[in-house]
Amino acid sequence: MPSTQSSSSAAPTADAFPSDFAQDVLEGLTQSPKKLPSKYFYDERGDKLFQDIMHMPSYYLMNCEHDIFEAHKAAILEAIGYDAFQLLELGAGDGYKTKVLLEHFLEAKAAFQYQPIDISPNVLEELEQSLHKLWPQLDVQPLAGDYFEMLHRVSEETAVPKVVLCLGANIGNYPVERAQRFLNAISAELNSGDKLLIGFDLKKDPQVILDAYDDPEGITAVFNLNLLRRINRELDANFDLQAFRHWETYNPVTGATKSYIVSKAEQHVFIKALNRSFHFAAWEAMDVELSQKYSLEEVEGLAEATGFEVEQHFTDQKAYFVDSLWRVK
Repeated sequence: MPSTQSSSSAAPTADAFPSDFAQDVLEGLTQSPKKLPSKYFYDERGDKLFQDIMHMPSYYLMNCEHDIFEAHKAAILEAIGYDAFQLLELGAGDGYKTKVLLEHFLEAKAAFQYQPIDISPNVLEELEQSLHKLWPQLDVQPLAGDYFEMLHRVSEETAVPKVVLCLGANIGNYPVERAQRFLNAISAELNSGDKLLIGFDLKKDPQVILDAYDDPEGITAVFNLNLLRRINRELDANFDLQAFRHWETYNPVTGATKSYIVSKAEQHVFIKALNRSFHFAAWEAMDVELSQKYSLEEVEGLAEATGFEVEQHFTDQKAYFVDSLWRVK
């Protein structure tokens, strides 16, 4: 078991730490219930584990959107309907799925410029190099920075119609109320008639969803507990990974899929970088990730509430996933 050092009444606040990671861990572990941000899953080991997760048979999300684009790429371009447009993608990553659309758009001789947006210049540089090797003729203009600042800049610079891509069910990482604020912020930076192609993971057999996030191989459990390993390494903590377990839930009414890290026994964990000890009760849970699922009716309601109207839904054969094309009113 971890050390039983007691916390100090004069423990420093989050503002005392220059590291965002340290600040966020302190803030999360002093909440009730405790919470750790899922964005910190992705260190070098976490990246590798997530790649393993994406290739598990039970993790349906990996292939659904790719299959949608392969099956509906022509219909998506037709539904976009512009003679010329700017294609902006929020958080493009390696562009694995987007490349299906880009290739078709080029083959169809669509007049468009691709502008991937990401906060990481390195990610954008790698993507740009990859795309130039594949299609030297593709007009790629990466934008490094905050999503909304970049959208605002593009809107000010040109009146060319815009199509924004928000793929991969990333919207599901937000609670519904925060997702609504995020979408309102997007629509506020676009002009009437601009479009948004956005991915949602749909409500389905609850067992299918649970198997995707709590795989029989146990890789997801290792992935989630790696967050504690990262805190141990980077913040000099003494989490005993054997004293915690991964737990997954899915509420088919609300659509909330939630990941927790649960303490198996009463214990204290000391984090040297914070100069503070944290108490965990037996079976106390830390909230670490939300993956929100939607019905098509809820997708349409979200569009209506945020200044959009739905033009067309594109789903995979099993109707597990939808990429929905919205138009700014």
